[in-house]
Amino acid sequence: MKRLVIFDLDGTLLNTIDDLGAATNHALEKAGFSSHPLAAYPAMVGNGVKKLLERALPSGMDTDEEVERLRVFFREYYDEHCADHTKPYPGIPQLLDTLQAMGVKLAVASNKYRDAVRALIDRFFPSIEWVAVEGQKEGVPVKPDPSIVFDILSQSPTPKAEVLYVGDSGVDMETARRACVDSVGVTWGFRPMTELKAYHADHIINTPEAILDIVSAQ
Repeated sequence: MKRLVIFDLDGTLLNTIDDLGAATNHALEKAGFSSHPLAAYPAMVGNGVKKLLERALPSGMDTDEEVERLRVFFREYYDEHCADHTKPYPGIPQLLDTLQAMGVKLAVASNKYRDAVRALIDRFFPSIEWVAVEGQKEGVPVKPDPSIVFDILSQSPTPKAEVLYVGDSGVDMETARRACVDSVGVTWGFRPMTELKAYHADHIINTPEAILDIVSAQ
């Protein structure tokens, strides 16, 4: 049985894509660049805000200075509008309640900056007693580097054989592989099933409740 389940946030627990896209478009337009259709953003997210802005900028304009200028605009907007359109995926609140009732420890590991991660978790899942809620921090590499998983394990020591990592992207599957924990790829997020297979997800599921069988397996 798994005793700790670590969830990615964007594309796994919450559908955040419209608010991420709106914040990025706001930053682009404020800096004098053209915006993108919201449908373009699922392919850009997953590696943190810095990489999102690099991908959104025109080719050749993704310098460190330009990215930093846009990041200020992004955060100003996203801090105020991060929940305008964001909502949990169907079945996620019930899943978290069930896992908590089973005594399973729950954590979040996101490449989104930590203040936004905690604001969203507090807003949408106030009844869950998380053992750790972690996002991107200065000086700590982002996923797929496994440092964020090791940080969570330091806060809630658990044998790796009893840990499950759940996410929607190849970045998440690679994070789990590097951390030497089992991975679950979810198909309701931002990335296609082909990516989850290409990154060797240990399990691929189509509905949140399917996690319960994986957690309970001996």
